[in-house]
Amino acid sequence: MLRLAERQQEFAAALLDPERPAPFGLVGPDGEPSARRFAVYRNNVAAGLVETIQATFPAICRIVGQAFFQAMARTYVIAEPPGSPILLDYGASFPDFIGDFAPAATLPYLSDVARIEYFWTQAYHAAEASPLDPLVLAAIAPDALPEICLLPHPSVHLVRSQFPAFTIWRMNIAGGVPAPVDLALGEDVLIVRPAAEVEVRLLARGGLDFLQALADGMSVLAALKIAMAADHGFDLTVNLEELMRTGVFIGYSPSTSTTLQKSAGRS
Repeated sequence: MLRLAERQQEFAAALLDPERPAPFGLVGPDGEPSARRFAVYRNNVAAGLVETIQATFPAICRIVGQAFFQAMARTYVIAEPPGSPILLDYGASFPDFIGDFAPAATLPYLSDVARIEYFWTQAYHAAEASPLDPLVLAAIAPDALPEICLLPHPSVHLVRSQFPAFTIWRMNIAGGVPAPVDLALGEDVLIVRPAAEVEVRLLARGGLDFLQALADGMSVLAALKIAMAADHGFDLTVNLEELMRTGVFIGYSPSTSTTLQKSAGRS
């Protein structure tokens, strides 16, 4: 006889796979096998998960059309069912799934647009934090600024695309108007929610490299070197001011290297 855990696994596997028969021993109120009832339940569960995916990726649905999206999403929920009853994070792997989904191969930008959409939802539900007051940063001595570490807001997400993913996303959200785009123009994208609204912005060349380095715990100076390696024309002042206005940072701390040097000096 199957143990409870095995019965549950069998039930879950049959629930999302229409090729599997109803689990053995499943009966209706009359005590008879209830394959038809199970099929209705199976369809409702799959439909509910597809609706969850569609709510997270409305621009993708608009781009490919309702019928295509639902077929793609249904394939996804069968291949990658939720691992948790909390569906807030469900769909994290959907952008990668789209990239490998053969019928969508003619739309190579689709997975990057999906990443923007998924991170928009994650930013919306991220922890609250007050952005760093620009006056606090302005009060730091100019010779000390390069050695500090800036702490990004918990809602910050970055997307690098070799396609104009931001432009395509913006044209396919509420109020957007689709228009021809040059697919050769890549775009770096910042998603953040410093206050009530999620903001999605284009980053200048080197901007994503700079912000990613800061998110990795590097000092302003180290991040600047990485940004300038990506774009020799990267302007620290302009980019830092724009990031501060957007509310990307919540605080700062001395860099690890500075702390070590100070400790060595005291010894």
